[in-house]
Amino acid sequence: MIGWHGQTCLSVFGMAGMKINAGILECWDDGFTLIELIVVISLISIITFVSVPRFHNKTMPDNTKKVSRWIMITSQSLKEKSFLDQKLYTMYVDMENRQLWVTDESMSEEEILKAGQQGFLIPDDVEVLDVEFPGNNKIISGLADICFYPDGHSDMALIHIKDDDNNQLSFLIEPFLSKVKLYEEYSEFEG
Repeated sequence: MIGWHGQTCLSVFGMAGMKINAGILECWDDGFTLIELIVVISLISIITFVSVPRFHNKTMPDNTKKVSRWIMITSQSLKEKSFLDQKLYTMYVDMENRQLWVTDESMSEEEILKAGQQGFLIPDDVEVLDVEFPGNNKIISGLADICFYPDGHSDMALIHIKDDDNNQLSFLIEPFLSKVKLYEEYSEFEG
């Protein structure tokens, strides 16, 4: 794209020059035009979109994705929040009532009950199989609690879920890492 500013020829994206040849002002441009840049960026975007596999969108049903996102995002945010707020947070996994919720140490009994009633409801086509802690400590029914401590670490735990297609996922919450690892199989602690 070339524009005139006084007697100098200007380019938006590159160096420009001016030459007077037989009374005719000629302008040359050493940069790229806006159209060229748009075309190149569009091609790169299309190639990236096509070449990046959309693995989770193809393999997991919508409700499984919702549960997965809730576990992963909530776990990560609780690690950060517990450190920033200097509070103990607890994530509850209720296998009987098919519910997930969070409390913190400053909540009253009434607020804790309300948090449990307003928790994330696990859809009917997804089942929490168990919550596993190191040392062969596996909770297969009832209520499991995973704590997130004020110093930024958490309990180490594996949350196992299964969908109607019998796809099993394991979410590893590690004590000192903020991201939750997702395994597309039933994984257990060794030993």
